[in-house]
Amino acid sequence: MITRHRTQRALAAASLGLAVAAGGLATASTAQAYDTGTTTISCSAVKIRKAPSKTSTVVGIGYRHDKVVYDQWAYKKAEKTWYTRGTVSRKSDGKKIRGHMIYNCANPYKTNPAPKPSIPK
Repeated sequence: MITRHRTQRALAAASLGLAVAAGGLATASTAQAYDTGTTTISCSAVKIRKAPSKTSTVVGIGYRHDKVVYDQWAYKKAEKTWYTRGTVSRKSDGKKIRGHMIYNCANPYKTNPAPKPSIPK
């Protein structure tokens, strides 16, 4: 079991390293990369957006208890809001949606005890 988790973390670190090398994370100056994790959506519904912003294009909607595999958090200074980036697997139709969602809906303390990252200065 421990070996599986170490392998998953190593793969996540390698994929994040490749994304940084390709410039995928370099464009999001407020983004912070962390290990991947799994949680569920705690809000009744949450909009999944293309970028971490309340005005960004909505690519889908996730519903309560849908599974989220997240790999990044981003803080939007202008909105004073944290976002979680990840892939939502909807229970209703099995569709997978990749994007950013409000942190409090996608990373609640009760389903994942990870605290919010510190606010960048």
